[in-house]
Amino acid sequence: MSAFLTVEHLSVTFATQTGEVAAVRDVSFTIPESGTLGLVGESGSGKSATSLAIMRLLPPQAKVSGKIAFAGENLLALPEEAMRRVRGARISMIFQEPMTALNPVMRVGDQVAEAVLAHSGDKSEPRINKSAAWTRAVDALREVAIPDPDRRARDYSHQLSGGQRQRVMIAMALVNHPQLLIADEPTTALDVTIQAQILELLSELREKYKLAVLFISHDLGVISRVADQVAVMYGGEIVEMGPVARIFSAATHPYTRGLIAAIPTLKTNRSRPLETVEQSARPAGQIALREVVPGHWARVAQ
Repeated sequence: MSAFLTVEHLSVTFATQTGEVAAVRDVSFTIPESGTLGLVGESGSGKSATSLAIMRLLPPQAKVSGKIAFAGENLLALPEEAMRRVRGARISMIFQEPMTALNPVMRVGDQVAEAVLAHSGDKSEPRINKSAAWTRAVDALREVAIPDPDRRARDYSHQLSGGQRQRVMIAMALVNHPQLLIADEPTTALDVTIQAQILELLSELREKYKLAVLFISHDLGVISRVADQVAVMYGGEIVEMGPVARIFSAATHPYTRGLIAAIPTLKTNRSRPLETVEQSARPAGQIALREVVPGHWARVAQ
């Protein structure tokens, strides 16, 4: 299966008053057409910075180097106007917290319709009017299982539950039928029942539209349900990468093993504190990523 998104030697640094801080260091991975890569790691590991670099949404003080090839185009070399046509139409993103991503003074239907109008006429389709954009917005809300979408499209974000707000974000991301979806911790703020519903919805939509997906999470349990491949990040680097089944059954890097050991299960002894990742399991940052078995990469000593 050919690569659809290829990230090669991506590095992101931020200028500060005392110098430069590296957020992402020499990150490389590929996502095939209709494939899902789970990018997992603790807070501050560089996951979100990687996704924002792909979308070219980093602030001006960020310096980005490397190559991001999407459907044959180097996104880092595109003029801003060309990137604007890609962002939101061919590549869409679901952000972590819908309450901050949604505009509180706009009806949710208008916000989804605005995403339609922003890219109307960008593709081979003719430009559409506001009425047609509203119809598409309501249809998108219906597709993500918002109850009574004609009525709820006229609501504001504070009138919706957390799960419904996240469904609105999914509708907004998919209304233009993108080829690649980036989901940045889309279930973090939801309770377990709603989280399962959102994951199931994303799985159904991925199958329906043959989406390539970059799914970002700190939760290995969630990643195990949605991803084909897993990349584990720590300190801005990928420390291990491979098929989801192999990573969970035969993790090689001690940091990955520590993360897996920290996942609570029904067999976890509740009288003892949860496992933590020991300092000795954290990468030194000096070992090169190497292929330990075909398709399974890790930063481990020879």
